[in-house]
Amino acid sequence: MGYLIGITALWAFSFSLIGVYLSGQVDSYFAVLTRIALAALLFVPFLKPRLLAHGHKLALMGIGAIQLGLMYVFFYQSFLLLSVPEVLLFTIFTPLYVTLLDDAMARRFSPFYLLTALLAVLGAAVIRYDGIDSGFWQGFLVVQGANLCFAFGQVAYRHLAARLPAELPQLGVFGWFYLGALCLAAVAYLLLGNRSMLPTTGLQWGVLLWLGLAASGVGYFLWNKGATLVDAGALAIMNNALIPAGLLVNLVIWNRDADLLRLALGGGIILAALLINEWWGKRRKALHAYRQA
Repeated sequence: MGYLIGITALWAFSFSLIGVYLSGQVDSYFAVLTRIALAALLFVPFLKPRLLAHGHKLALMGIGAIQLGLMYVFFYQSFLLLSVPEVLLFTIFTPLYVTLLDDAMARRFSPFYLLTALLAVLGAAVIRYDGIDSGFWQGFLVVQGANLCFAFGQVAYRHLAARLPAELPQLGVFGWFYLGALCLAAVAYLLLGNRSMLPTTGLQWGVLLWLGLAASGVGYFLWNKGATLVDAGALAIMNNALIPAGLLVNLVIWNRDADLLRLALGGGIILAALLINEWWGKRRKALHAYRQA
């Protein structure tokens, strides 16, 4: 859980940095390509190709292409359609996707995890719901594309990590994740990129550098590592912890309007969902140990 909390704090800045300094100013496909390329530079040197089966390499690349590459394509486009708070609002459905995809991959149905994920969605909705405008549907669908990609990647990595060689550290395999994302981002930029909208200021390059090395590089590695250490319920809920964190950063640093009462109330609901999930997980383990005794 510590990994997820730490990266939530790190990622809280990303929404505003993209919305304020990059959206509409730097080509979104170039931003995605640069961000992923920088992240790949961090991890490719640690790869140990001979210690990993080709099937696992391709699986990791596929997960990276979807969770990072395709997700970023949707994500950056959403800032051209929506404000930062609206993007944050429309991410509230990610926990549902995490829970349902995890159950589908494990061929089971866990109604309690779905219940706690719905509670987290309620908390996020309390924070940001203040009506919709004419651009709702298009922006909503673009963000849901990003949410589905992000949810799929987290769940798929959790399941794949359990089948990777135990003696091979995650640091030694995660470069494949970024290489897969890099392949998709490069194709997207070549086909759809606007080469007249490259960064023009040192600040824009600095933001891309931070997003690539810290948010994407360190961030995704530690987030996916954390995802392997918690259950699907906790993972689903931590996805929505980004919303109050992102809004708080947007309010404090960029002085954007936000309803502090709603922020506190919604954050409290999300925290309650996390605590209920933790209680249920401990109770289920205790019952399982009792039955085995």
